Amino acid sequence: MLTITDLTYRIAGRTLLEGANAVVPDGAKIGLVGRNGTGKTTLFNLICGELHAESGDISLSRGAKMGRVAQEAPGTDDTLIEYVLKADVERTALLAEAETATDAHRIADIQMRLADIDAYSAEARAATILAGLGFDAEAQARTCKSFSGGWRMRVALAAVLFTEPDLLLLDEPTNYLDLEGTLWLESYIARYPYSVLLISHDRDLLDKAVTGILHLEHNKITFWRGGYTQFARQRREKAMLLEKAKEKQDAKRKHLQSFVDRFRAKATKARQAQSRLKMLEKMEFIEGIVDEVMPPIHIPSPKATLAPPILAFDKVSVGYEAGKPVLSNLTLRIDDDDRIALLGKNGNGKSTLAKLIAERLESMGGSITRASKLNIAFFAQHQLDELVPEESPVAHVRRLMLDAPESKVRARTAKMGLDVKRMDTPAAELSGGERARLLLGMATFHGPNLLILDEPTNHLDIEARESLMAALNDFSGAVILIAHDRHLVEATMDRLWLVADGKVQVFDGDMDDYKRYVLSGTMPKRKAEPAVEAKPEIKTTGSEKRKQNAEKRSELAPLRKRIQAIEKKLEQLRGALSGLDLILADAALFAKDPARGAKFAKDRSDTEKAIEAAEEEWLMLSEEYEAAVAG
Repeated sequence: MLTITDLTYRIAGRTLLEGANAVVPDGAKIGLVGRNGTGKTTLFNLICGELHAESGDISLSRGAKMGRVAQEAPGTDDTLIEYVLKADVERTALLAEAETATDAHRIADIQMRLADIDAYSAEARAATILAGLGFDAEAQARTCKSFSGGWRMRVALAAVLFTEPDLLLLDEPTNYLDLEGTLWLESYIARYPYSVLLISHDRDLLDKAVTGILHLEHNKITFWRGGYTQFARQRREKAMLLEKAKEKQDAKRKHLQSFVDRFRAKATKARQAQSRLKMLEKMEFIEGIVDEVMPPIHIPSPKATLAPPILAFDKVSVGYEAGKPVLSNLTLRIDDDDRIALLGKNGNGKSTLAKLIAERLESMGGSITRASKLNIAFFAQHQLDELVPEESPVAHVRRLMLDAPESKVRARTAKMGLDVKRMDTPAAELSGGERARLLLGMATFHGPNLLILDEPTNHLDIEARESLMAALNDFSGAVILIAHDRHLVEATMDRLWLVADGKVQVFDGDMDDYKRYVLSGTMPKRKAEPAVEAKPEIKTTGSEKRKQNAEKRSELAPLRKRIQAIEKKLEQLRGALSGLDLILADAALFAKDPARGAKFAKDRSDTEKAIEAAEEEWLMLSEEYEAAVAG
């Protein structure tokens, strides 16, 4: 069990944690969430002993092992399987000692301990973990130094998973995984036999793999049961109830203060005024939940609609070396409003296909037909390095608006989601999320017909990902998405293309089917077909869409009417409650007419209960309405 007690930590005069408390029970899977910069990674460093708190205590159950992914990617001459096996220090030491031990009793002890830790199945377990993270048998036999940094970090992750610590600390593990690796990790964490503390901005991972949430906010840690969606709903409901309670308290304070101000100077009322003043002093302030405002992401829609298809491939091949195509015989069609997610393991050609579509890579054969005036925007994480480090966001945007006045340049920069305080900050000093917003805004500046996003979420927190999701759903052009964030794929994409074995196929199923395919290797029952069907897809016209929307609004009208009726009822009940509070504020009421006073007190209690019941019904119906609109 991990226990955090009254923890306080400050850095450079800034408080990150103050009197924070938390518990991670044995076997619990807990997600640690909070806005970027709140101190999540700092808390991990404190738990690991890499930093020392100003006050408070962090304790782990006696004898418990803690494991965390190494911060530096391994670049040794060891093969992947050797590196992972060496991570179990005890097994490595025992095997080495077994080679030289001569004492019969010691040899027996060594063999018993090796059996206890399941040492002889270790290689199979290590191979299974490496395979789940994307390394086949051939790759496992290669040296660590032969892989790039991102792949090496997967090896470091495999090593810590192999050791099976009692407390596993994972800090954004999906940043260097593809969707397939993320789906495997989700399943692995869910069945992991010991405790896990996970920092992640992947909402789906936090819903499927954890059973509780630790929320780091305002220097405190709060525990919430359930996954991220349940946490977000509970927190939203609590914020609404706190706001109502705060409004009620503010009204009461205002009334008491008015009485004090009015009668303090009058001798006949001075005693009552002092009594109310003491009530004000004893009244504990109710603080609402205050969230920082997240600037929205805006993607300009295309200025003109192009006739479909906007792009068509006929038996196209593409690659980087002559005679060695990565993808062959591609027959694809993309229409003006397509939403396509590219699935497939890293190295299978997703980014290659994206570059081909974006004209950043030439074809090796076949024919490509592009619509006239087709405008394509391409965003990839590696492009963050293309920003000029010493230039501000405003300077970057100004190059795209040479003749525009300064006010318009700054207004356009703000639409990219960069606030006034950060507009003049050098790009090198911006956070990863801020640089991603700037680059996305510049890439889509002229309103593309087709937007290609290659892993756009790596530096975005959950709120920023939600903002990107909303922006994509508002964008009227076509989108091609490569992402390891399953929630983003499900919320914004309509079609799935599988890139594997040098081909591109329609994946005939949803993301649940794809997860089963990744974990079992079995395709959905209906066989995947070539990406272009014989008959063109029937498109819904604008008038038909408007008709469908009108029908949907008509179906939801009774539900919306009930919600509005409850809102009106709540307004009346709160007005009645205020009136009763005014009556009951008269200290002489019970002395003059006890029965009347008791009746008003009962009426007030009944009104409060009615408000609580109405608020609960309003919350339930509002969630039902929002779900229907989203669906």
